[in-house]
Amino acid sequence: MTIRIAFSEVPKGLMATMKNTETYLNDLAFEKKLPEFKLLELIRLRVSHLNGCAWCIDMHFKEALAAGENIQRLYSISDWKDTSYYTEEEQACLAWAEYITLPSEQQHDAQNLFEDLLHFYDKEKVANLTLMISQINTWNRLMKSFGIEAVE
Repeated sequence: MTIRIAFSEVPKGLMATMKNTETYLNDLAFEKKLPEFKLLELIRLRVSHLNGCAWCIDMHFKEALAAGENIQRLYSISDWKDTSYYTEEEQACLAWAEYITLPSEQQHDAQNLFEDLLHFYDKEKVANLTLMISQINTWNRLMKSFGIEAVE
């Protein structure tokens, strides 16, 4: 793949906006207004798989490992529904992430997915989680559009 827009060519305002949102999300994670970091990395990895963003898959796989995630759960994330490795909380988050990422391609009952999350989180945390999912979707789309590749 050819890099179409290098990191150095990304408009400063675009990167500043993305970084501001990352700062907001990091602050929320620190304040425990988001699920724990390890779960966030699982979600980011799954969304990156759905979007086919190799750069983000590589990064979030490594971030999840650094956060103490189990390698078996990481390589099984694309088939999380057919394993017993994930808690009910993780399953609710992953299902919500898939719905947010591919709303028209997935057959979901959005209300039931939302209610499943409410077993674990209040509405504020669900809203913050939804922003985090939207943010990784945006990063995935930017990296793919710009032609940014994962490197060894």
